[in-house]
Amino acid sequence: MPCLLEIKFTVPASAEDDCAAFLCAKAPHGWQEESGESGVSYRLFLENHPLAQEIAAEISGRWPGCGLSLEQPTARDWTMAWREFFTPVSCGERFDILPPWLAKDRDNKLTAIVIEPKMAFGTGHHPSTALCLDWLADFHRAGRIARGQRFLDLGTGSGILGIGLCKLGLSGLGLDIDPQAVVCAMENAALNGVAPDMACAVGSVDCLGPGQRFAVIVANILSEPLRAMARDIVSLLAPDGCLVISGILAEQADGVAAAYTDLGLDRPGLKQDGEWTALAWAGALKGENP
Repeated sequence: MPCLLEIKFTVPASAEDDCAAFLCAKAPHGWQEESGESGVSYRLFLENHPLAQEIAAEISGRWPGCGLSLEQPTARDWTMAWREFFTPVSCGERFDILPPWLAKDRDNKLTAIVIEPKMAFGTGHHPSTALCLDWLADFHRAGRIARGQRFLDLGTGSGILGIGLCKLGLSGLGLDIDPQAVVCAMENAALNGVAPDMACAVGSVDCLGPGQRFAVIVANILSEPLRAMARDIVSLLAPDGCLVISGILAEQADGVAAAYTDLGLDRPGLKQDGEWTALAWAGALKGENP
């Protein structure tokens, strides 16, 4: 069990959106937050290495007087913490994300995605993940996502979105620039019995050949990378395919959407949960990709 660092701090309510954007980039596995009279209090866990210390220092620099505290919980504390606050997450009236110790008590009407909780790479509690699964459930009900299709899960993290697609009968590839995330996604794919259908690799869009096409592409990352990779992502989308992107703050949605509509896609559909949005296209690209 790696040594962990627990980081706690509080920011004014006026800084909540800025803090959420910062944490989404630095702690994509998620965090706990609680609003109170003094502002919004945050709690997150990272592996205790120099990068975690750098993140803590950046928090202190961005929000002086935030009451930053650092602690090293024991392995038992970490395990019990997960069992205390990792509750099942239902998405799109189709998927149920839950930990192994609750798998036996799951709702059999929903498609289970079992995730082994770790200190990184995503547990499904972040709104952007739930929004993506909502879109995938919608597209599946509409017949736009179907068994036998091929998918790309870009920024796969813990593999939740790719696993969900495998359980709908698809097969494909999960990519992430973090090698530890790829290991985590592979473990979760095996845990869910979909390892044969979901290949995982370290990399991004630049590691894919120009001739590859995917019927479904999901990318739950951040707005700036999504804008920067727009042309590459669209070039990988099969004609009449489905694209879902998230990790986008509400005020960034128009700018991100424009990066894709400028390449020939129609205006996207939009789902929003608090300050987070997910954009989606289904069959918006007719004929050859740019």
